[in-house]
Amino acid sequence: MYIGLMSGTSLDGVDGVLVQFEKPLQAQTLPQTVRAHVHLQFEDSLRLILLELNARGDDEIHRAALAANGIAQAYAQVVERLLTEAGLERGQVRAIGAHGQTVRHQPRSDASGGYTVQLINGALLAELCGIDVVCDFRSRDLAAGGQGAPLAPSYHARRFADPRKHMAVLNLGGIGNLSLLPPDPLDGGVRGFDCGPGNALLDAWCQQHRGLTYDSDGSWAARGRVDAELLDTLLADPFFALPPPKSTGRELFNLHWLQGAIDGIGRALAPADVQATLVELTAASAAQALLRHGPLSSDLLVCGGGAFNGFLMQRLQALLGAVPVSSTAVRGVPPDQVEAVAFASLAEDFIERRPGNLPAVTGARGPRLLGALYPA
Repeated sequence: MYIGLMSGTSLDGVDGVLVQFEKPLQAQTLPQTVRAHVHLQFEDSLRLILLELNARGDDEIHRAALAANGIAQAYAQVVERLLTEAGLERGQVRAIGAHGQTVRHQPRSDASGGYTVQLINGALLAELCGIDVVCDFRSRDLAAGGQGAPLAPSYHARRFADPRKHMAVLNLGGIGNLSLLPPDPLDGGVRGFDCGPGNALLDAWCQQHRGLTYDSDGSWAARGRVDAELLDTLLADPFFALPPPKSTGRELFNLHWLQGAIDGIGRALAPADVQATLVELTAASAAQALLRHGPLSSDLLVCGGGAFNGFLMQRLQALLGAVPVSSTAVRGVPPDQVEAVAFASLAEDFIERRPGNLPAVTGARGPRLLGALYPA
């Protein structure tokens, strides 16, 4: 039994799952039973600090350390609720896989190396929960020359691959990332990469202009009109033309980046039209990436918060035409559980001494054991 804890770049809070993986793990479809799922929103003060830490500011070391403590405390609340909901004792859980909160992600291929920062006080989380904690999953892949992201494709392959056809999984969290799954992932060939913004820009623009943390079901965006000039300007960013492996974050896709594009157009835009254009940007960047790098894909499964945005899902389907677009729920995993289960799976990989990365995805020099252990 493992617990997976995920808080992504969307900054909407923590998703936690208590999951049991069945053996053998080498089976093409990974059997799993989710015993409990809990979502906990971040307190407004913590969310604001985390958002601010995505950019340079004063007293960053102190603020980051306190934020890491706050994240550990929020994670511990989720763990307690999971145990209560499942009716289990903490001793029945082998380990917690805790992603932490990404505030900086700067992978590099040059001699200076890169770095990635996921805020989490693993020692405090182990102390609060009395369960072994595995965290810091990305650093070892970076040390081996990889991007450190995305890490979920290995789980996507074991859970969603179909022996009859090529599949694709699109995670629409704050950033969008795409997994391309061949019929037999055990033979290799799984690929994955960040393809562009997910909900980060949509949520930030909605917060700025409507005072709401997100645009429910994309209803505001659906009332606007796509501005073709703005869309072309945004899609011209060099990131979209980069070949995989590649990863990104709020360092690139943020309101400053968006405002620069708006200012360059030199005319006023209605906020709802910008929101509609951002939906089109998210859908178009994902669809173009799939058609370019996964043209054999027969189906697209969507997870993450974006799967609940009906307007965004409609635009994805319209752009992909004959490729069916559906939520991962049709394959038995609700879209808001997928990434948390993926990090529970990575924790099991660590405990069982199995590599957690896919070098073809991240660009690392080879398979590596991912994570650092904080014993209970």
